[in-house]
Amino acid sequence: MVQDTPRNSTPTGAESLIHSLAASGVDICFANPGTSEMHFVVALDRILSIRPILGLFEGAVTGMADGYARMTGKPAVTLLHLGSGLGNGIANLHNAKRAQSPVVNIVGEHATYHLQWDTPLVSDIESLARPVSRWVRRTQSAATVGADAAQAVAAARGAPGGVATLILPADAAWSEGGAPAPPIVPIAAAMPSDAAIDRAATLLKSGRRTVIMARGPALQRDGLHQLGRIAAATGAELMCDGQAPRVTRGSGLPAVERVPYRAETAMERFAGIANLILVGTHPPVPVFAYPNYPSWILPEGMTIHYLAQEHEDGVAALAAVAGMVDGGGQSRPVSAAELPGCPSGSLDQFAIGAILARLMPEQAIISDEAATNGLGPMMATAGAPMHDWLSNTGGAIGQGIPLATGAAVGAPGRKVINLQADGSAMYTLQALWTQARERLDVVTILFSNRSYAILTQELQRVGASDAGPRALSMFDLGNPDLDWTKLAEAMGVEASRATTPQEFEAQLAAALAKTGPHLIEAVI
Repeated sequence: MVQDTPRNSTPTGAESLIHSLAASGVDICFANPGTSEMHFVVALDRILSIRPILGLFEGAVTGMADGYARMTGKPAVTLLHLGSGLGNGIANLHNAKRAQSPVVNIVGEHATYHLQWDTPLVSDIESLARPVSRWVRRTQSAATVGADAAQAVAAARGAPGGVATLILPADAAWSEGGAPAPPIVPIAAAMPSDAAIDRAATLLKSGRRTVIMARGPALQRDGLHQLGRIAAATGAELMCDGQAPRVTRGSGLPAVERVPYRAETAMERFAGIANLILVGTHPPVPVFAYPNYPSWILPEGMTIHYLAQEHEDGVAALAAVAGMVDGGGQSRPVSAAELPGCPSGSLDQFAIGAILARLMPEQAIISDEAATNGLGPMMATAGAPMHDWLSNTGGAIGQGIPLATGAAVGAPGRKVINLQADGSAMYTLQALWTQARERLDVVTILFSNRSYAILTQELQRVGASDAGPRALSMFDLGNPDLDWTKLAEAMGVEASRATTPQEFEAQLAAALAKTGPHLIEAVI
């Protein structure tokens, strides 16, 4: 058991903060500290309840906290330096907000009496934090910081989960008089109304085509069991949005279809659907507006029913509905244990998906930021051994590598596989260094097509069809080509390079057989 190093004096604010966080169940701190956070850092050295993990960029730090939260259901703490550090982490906090991941940010601030001088790093931290936080507070003194920390954790963990930001002035951290606070019970998920449950059962028994679209815990083991019961009894079709934070999938589980990304394809998919039952999510709409397609893609006359809102217990609601529509819950449609054959030809996303499906171990965790190369692996792994699939929830790129890093911290003993586009990898490749330092069991499959390929597709879709060489050069990552084996090795991560399916299969098998981080540059 880890023992804290005692002090003779009364606790500082920083010490009471750490004691309070630990009492509330926090045991990890992903950090990129600066001068204002030094007393917090020293307190971490003295109070051993919370493990510090260094990230070399704040965007990597916040993405790690998101990955950790998705796999554990509880918050890690991020330690960020002033408003500029928070600003560097906002993109992945945006993704964490969309994932409803519990995250607690501790943002250092200048000493209260120093702010009047408007020094170069002074900024409006509250205004930066609010768009990505459900709770923001500036602690006032060493005496209040412990209670503020307990409230921050409760706010992050309260249903359905979210980001809480606590601003810590340097003098509140270094001053004595801290008072550690006990944990606060977070607000639990509410039970949906009987009327909502009855209405859902009625729609499912109507004989009309019905889609159940779910998100959150409803897409994990217990929720999937209930969805399978309902689908078997009623013929309901099961779907989720393409940005679902975590989906448990694979052999033996009910298959859940993702809403198509393209507006026109989604409109075709929902044509003829009479009823849409929502569990912890909203009606689907395209990510972007396009000149030739509507933003509302559902057919006229469709009945839309909210069985469970985001703050409500979707799994319990599904169980109640299942009990009303099935005859005992014994039959459920499941994904068969079907694996694709050995690929031939060139190395592309479909060959990579087929090889991955045959080699990936049971209980793997997939961090998916493959972008235009994600369809092949997702299709191929439908019947692979059971695994969790983590998606980019907010669309801010640069999530994949840090999300995989945090997931590996949160789920030791499980192999993490990061499907990673090369363009978005450049945003937060610093997280590879953290993988090496912490010896995390992550295999990164780097899709090296040397372009922002999705943007070349979007040109046509938004009607910007007259792009010339200067415009197209903005999506080209060549000249010079990125050398991902050298980039990974510079971060301390073992790396290899594959140009054929045979090379890729041999390299993936070797990487999966070992522990520790490895990157495969798949040249496609």
